[in-house]
Amino acid sequence: MTSTIKVNNVQNQCGANIINENSNTITIGASGDTIALASGASQTGFGRTGTVDWDTTPKTATFTGVSGDGFFCNTTAGAFTCNLPSGSAGSIISLADYAGTWQTNNLTVSPNGSQNIGGVNADVVLNTQGQSVTFVYVDGTQGWLNVQDSTSNERANAFISASGGTETEDGNFKVHTFTGPGTFTVSSVANCAADNVISYLMVGGGGNGGATTGGGGGAGGFREVKSPTAGCYTASPLDGYPSSPNRVTVTAQAYPIVVGAGGAAAPASNPGVASTGFGISAAGGGAGGDYGGGTGGSGGSGGGGAGSAGGPRGGGAGNTPPTTPSQGFNGGNGASGDPCNGSGGGGGGATAVGANAPPGSYTPGGAGGAGATSSITGSPVARAGGGGGSAYTPSPPVPVTQAPGGAGGGGAGKYYFGPGTGGNGSSGTANTGGGAGGGVANAGGSGIVIIRYKFQ
Repeated sequence: MTSTIKVNNVQNQCGANIINENSNTITIGASGDTIALASGASQTGFGRTGTVDWDTTPKTATFTGVSGDGFFCNTTAGAFTCNLPSGSAGSIISLADYAGTWQTNNLTVSPNGSQNIGGVNADVVLNTQGQSVTFVYVDGTQGWLNVQDSTSNERANAFISASGGTETEDGNFKVHTFTGPGTFTVSSVANCAADNVISYLMVGGGGNGGATTGGGGGAGGFREVKSPTAGCYTASPLDGYPSSPNRVTVTAQAYPIVVGAGGAAAPASNPGVASTGFGISAAGGGAGGDYGGGTGGSGGSGGGGAGSAGGPRGGGAGNTPPTTPSQGFNGGNGASGDPCNGSGGGGGGATAVGANAPPGSYTPGGAGGAGATSSITGSPVARAGGGGGSAYTPSPPVPVTQAPGGAGGGGAGKYYFGPGTGGNGSSGTANTGGGAGGGVANAGGSGIVIIRYKFQ
């Protein structure tokens, strides 16, 4: 049996029309109402208006899309694939970069079976940061066509937030300086992946100076990376950014920082201690050779060889273990003296070898090799200079010039005239990684670790 109800309007209990027919136009719902289909019900005949319904649960692994839906794809943990559904004329699907990471971990869009994307049966790779696309299935020839493609990345700016060490600011950049062991703790990271590549400078502890007519201590190894997003400061010539193993991209976690001590004063030959952090190490400087032992020690930069009455003593090897760029240079050779002891060679520095001592007795020791200058803190500072070698002169004294340490904290060499007397040498400067001057009781300078990043 067929029944018919004829009305122009259907009203709710408040008297507002919820179904209204006027001149063949039917309006469903009153202002402020929500029209919903019952669970399991479907609609037909309305067509699509070129929009999708967005699924707000981000996808994090390979999935098959559904026509009429949009999907936020989070590739933070790695690249994956969206498999397109079987398309028919009017099918539509949208995809958006959830975390702004498609430039690092891309999203692959793969057609169903033999269907095409833009006329070709092949995958499409989406690899632009912040990209969003909309595909509509047209026909069997072209298949899915991209009708809307946005490559903008409109996001509220977020930057690294971290703590540790002594914190200072240089414009929009935060600088953390560690002069002793500590922890660099990253509490949150930037939403732009490039801003999470930090700049850092790391110097190991300098080596001690050799006793008596000893060589200068080698400087601690010098490592630096300037991130492309770190601003306009001037890095040292040893900027290692182009070599990808040197780069550090931080995540939200705690990073232990070790600042190497300088080698303790003679009589023993004491190299400096390495500074470390983020899996990067700047080696301690080699000890200067002493009159009893002779050759300089190897390290970030090599210690100078000792002067002696016998044959010349060689300087130690720098850049040990090897890095690219080099973290330091060799120490200079000690000299052989006649009739008395020769002078010690200079310790190697971050950018130059230690000088060889001139041959013969009563000559100055070799100068320490120069360190490297960086403005990572906002001001130019030289670090990792080698120590000067010591010299010998009899009593009464013959004037001998004191060998200088290299620029960047290297100590000057001592000179002797008679047992236990003479011009005092000096230790390496603290927190520069400078090598100590040769002679007596001269310690290497401690190292340093400096971190810089954009914070606003």
